[in-house]
Amino acid sequence: ELALKSLGNEGLFLFSSLDTNKDLYLSPEEFKPIAEKLTGVAPTPESEEEETPDPGGESLALVAKFQPLLMETMTKSKDGFLGISHVALSGLRNWTAPAAPMSVLLARQFKAFLPPKNKVDVGDPWWIIPSELNIFTGYLSNNRFYPPPPKGKEIIIHKLLSMFHPRPFVKTRFAPQGAVACIQAVSSFYYTIAFRIHAEFQLNEPPDFPFWFSPGQFTGHIILSKDSSHVREFKLFVPNNRSLNVDMEWLYGASESSNMEVDIGFLPQMELESTGPSIPSVIHDENGNVIDSRDPSGEPIQFVFEEITWQQEIPWEEAAQKLEVAMYPFKKVSYLPFTQAFERAQAEKKLVHSILLWGALDDHPLCLSLCPGSGRTLRETVLESSPILSLLNESFISSWSLVKELEELQSNRENEFHSKLAELHLEKYNFPVEMIICLPNGTVIHHINANYFLDITSMKPEDVESSIFSFSSNFEDPSTATYLQFLKEGLQRAKPYLQT
Repeated sequence: ELALKSLGNEGLFLFSSLDTNKDLYLSPEEFKPIAEKLTGVAPTPESEEEETPDPGGESLALVAKFQPLLMETMTKSKDGFLGISHVALSGLRNWTAPAAPMSVLLARQFKAFLPPKNKVDVGDPWWIIPSELNIFTGYLSNNRFYPPPPKGKEIIIHKLLSMFHPRPFVKTRFAPQGAVACIQAVSSFYYTIAFRIHAEFQLNEPPDFPFWFSPGQFTGHIILSKDSSHVREFKLFVPNNRSLNVDMEWLYGASESSNMEVDIGFLPQMELESTGPSIPSVIHDENGNVIDSRDPSGEPIQFVFEEITWQQEIPWEEAAQKLEVAMYPFKKVSYLPFTQAFERAQAEKKLVHSILLWGALDDHPLCLSLCPGSGRTLRETVLESSPILSLLNESFISSWSLVKELEELQSNRENEFHSKLAELHLEKYNFPVEMIICLPNGTVIHHINANYFLDITSMKPEDVESSIFSFSSNFEDPSTATYLQFLKEGLQRAKPYLQT
């Protein structure tokens, strides 16, 4: 109360965003973001956190490519952003180019991407930055402006993402956090490492309120020597193969419980790529003498790199799937594209288990904000439980779809059957998530809204009237038991159709 009286709502909001340990005292470390903002001078990072520079080591040049979010893809754009202050979106509107279009890093800084000693098999995932959150730990505060200092393997991720924007948060507010990787290919001296990173950016600074910009994921690959002295190739990017790939959240008040707006949109391009292999910072001749990096005519010396012969490798799609399952165990069940799921169901004479939702189910934030609780609970409990995984694999063809994608499919009359499939789904949809069971011809035989599902699974068993969603004594988790009952009821209703 004294702090509120002294600082007011706005001042206390700013103070709280800096007071990370909530002791009502700002340590020098907590005050550092404001000091850097006021002085414009950032202190040199502590040396023990960084790889000691090797004067004779190699360096890698990277370029950042960025196309800003298409504002017209945000749902709020449909009514001209009515009721949304211009200040709230200022950080987003002003972010039109990468913070650092080009950067040069030491090759050995990419050592963080190398596998641990027990993870040298192709396709076996490991965590570069482990996720520290799950559905039981909750999520981190929205009321923050400045990222905590990165440590250990977070440092290289932070450096890379800082090329896009000066305030990247390597650890996201929601699970699953972190970065996961696997070996995609191996040779005698090199690895190709595929990776997936969940990170986000804070676009606003005081006195404005926080604005979180959370791409669905960063993914990519690096080809580097097993001793990390040489990087042959590096690429990191936000996938743009779906119609929506970014989640945005912004606060409208001076507390954690303040009103929050959420939206999703499409980011055409956000990627980093090496301009070529890493090259020695200092060049020596055969006698060990330092020589000029340019030839007598003034042209840079051209390096010749040996061709890599891979002894074992897997396709990129397979590596990406391994990373996805590591992040999301529910993806042990294959979720096919919408129309492909119905074709497979027809061929295998199975039902389609379909999840229709506003934001993506398997991109990090996109379901969390617009489907608060529901999408997160589905994928972190029910959909990854062993009984559900087993039944889905045995009796269903699974798919998930964005509402926007089905609306586009419905309006596309080039394929009337696909248009009708989308129409039948959209008829049953209610915000934010609808779980649907249907026949291969698209006929919906059972469906349940995620919010209703969560409501009944949070009730006492004796209070649930409907026998359709009764609890089973075989499972301690009522969510799993109820979803299992939902699937079984769908199979029962479908019997007359599947037997004909």
